[in-house]
Amino acid sequence: MFVLDGRPLAPDSAFSHNGINYPANWLRLSTWEEKEAIGIQEVPDPPTWDQRFYWGYDSEGHLIPKDHTQLVSTWDQNTNQTAYTLLLPTDWMIVRQVDEGIAIDTETKNWRQAIRLACATKITAIEATTTTDELAAFITGPEYPVWPQLSDATQPYPSWIQVAMTGKWEAPVAKPVEPGEYEWNEEAQQWDLVETVEN
Repeated sequence: MFVLDGRPLAPDSAFSHNGINYPANWLRLSTWEEKEAIGIQEVPDPPTWDQRFYWGYDSEGHLIPKDHTQLVSTWDQNTNQTAYTLLLPTDWMIVRQVDEGIAIDTETKNWRQAIRLACATKITAIEATTTTDELAAFITGPEYPVWPQLSDATQPYPSWIQVAMTGKWEAPVAKPVEPGEYEWNEEAQQWDLVETVEN
């Protein structure tokens, strides 16, 4: 970050110094010697933080957490709102079923149930946190942002288990991490390596 007279200079922004106006591209086009000649210094960028969970840094460089209880309430509301937004486009099917007796298709019904279950599971996990750090780790982790898709409504194999948090189906045995293409063998309850024929 470039600083002049104690104030940061924004890239691609014009600025004035000692009665001279410098164009927006001056910082990019000037040499370091030209910058130094008018008193510009380069300093490290200030540390960044996730403003959803922290106020900033204290004088010793530690993050200042926001109130955990208030954050839990906020994220509970956010999670419920996300579930509501996801369900809203298919709410008309429920109304039609009540008004006209036309049953909602099983796939959509299962998906809607998975959304509600995922929402409840996420809220339970949010409320199980005891510190702002724990809450931030969960919200920014890999599971919280993932919601069931309509394609997740159908169970791929009878032995697979649906993860409540994400709605994704998982085999009872973890898929091998070794290179190669694998397919699930329901009868043997294992992943089989698919042999490829080279031309």
